Amino acid sequence: MSEKIKISSELRQDPVSGDWVVVASGRAQRPDAFKSGVKKTGAKDCPFCVYFEKSLSQSGGIVVVPNKFPVVRGQTSYKPVLGLPSYGLFQKMPANGFHEVVITKSHTKSMADFSLDETIELLNVYQSRYLALAKEKSVNYIFIFHNHGPSAGASISHPHSQIIATSLVDCGFLQPLKSAEKFYDQNKKCLYCSINQAELKSQKRIVAENANFVALCPFASKMAFEIMIAPKKHSPRFEKITEEEKSDLASILRLTLAKIKKGLHNPDYNFYIRTAPCDNKEHSSFHWHLTILPKTQTWAGFELGAGMEIITTAPEQAAQYLRKIKV
Repeated sequence: MSEKIKISSELRQDPVSGDWVVVASGRAQRPDAFKSGVKKTGAKDCPFCVYFEKSLSQSGGIVVVPNKFPVVRGQTSYKPVLGLPSYGLFQKMPANGFHEVVITKSHTKSMADFSLDETIELLNVYQSRYLALAKEKSVNYIFIFHNHGPSAGASISHPHSQIIATSLVDCGFLQPLKSAEKFYDQNKKCLYCSINQAELKSQKRIVAENANFVALCPFASKMAFEIMIAPKKHSPRFEKITEEEKSDLASILRLTLAKIKKGLHNPDYNFYIRTAPCDNKEHSSFHWHLTILPKTQTWAGFELGAGMEIITTAPEQAAQYLRKIKV
């Protein structure tokens, strides 16, 4: 009889690439849970609607709760797990941190249908939770993201966002940080500001803009209809956004999501915010931004193995199409 293996959330480092992955077996009730499809629930049996029925809302139409099946756990320092030695090549540490769910009130109303005030309210919650989590001594990196639809990873159909805070800065984020630092060292100006200026001048890949923000399809998009929303004014940190900027961000975000919903027939999508780490370093060369990735294609062997994405709609064509969508 084989011995049952029990592993709590932990970080493991790939000895070849140096990347870290999270092993969070607690998120699945059994090892083969991934075989089951996503179960759609009605409002009556929705685990998120109950928070509003009990009047537990912390911010009007929004409630923030700890994730019952967290990717990360606790708040202790990152050290090798006692009793689980690393064996030289194989490095690991506890996946500690905070994992929160940001739940909006309506069971069926997606962000593409939010009013301006509802979108501002959500951004207020993102900002307030970021500032609160950043005060924790063990936290150096906070990631805010939203999954819409089952193929984007939304296991519960009720609209919600998530926030994960850890002490480890994601390896995938280190490259953009380093690229921004290198560009600034060589040119004495911000890489993202330079991209914004060039894109605004050409207008080829612009989807929308207002006084404080621009939404564009990146020159080398990794997914067809990928959109980056970035502030026009240089700023490393999302959490320092002003009230005026927040209103403009809400306006361009809801406009962009509405265009995606109408123009692409409500595809599943992810969006996430990349802001400078809260690790007591300035990161003044970085420029925060929000990325939207509609699920317009499935990565196959070449993309996954070679690490080079293939898109079938050029960013210029995608931007032109979305610009024409009236919402």
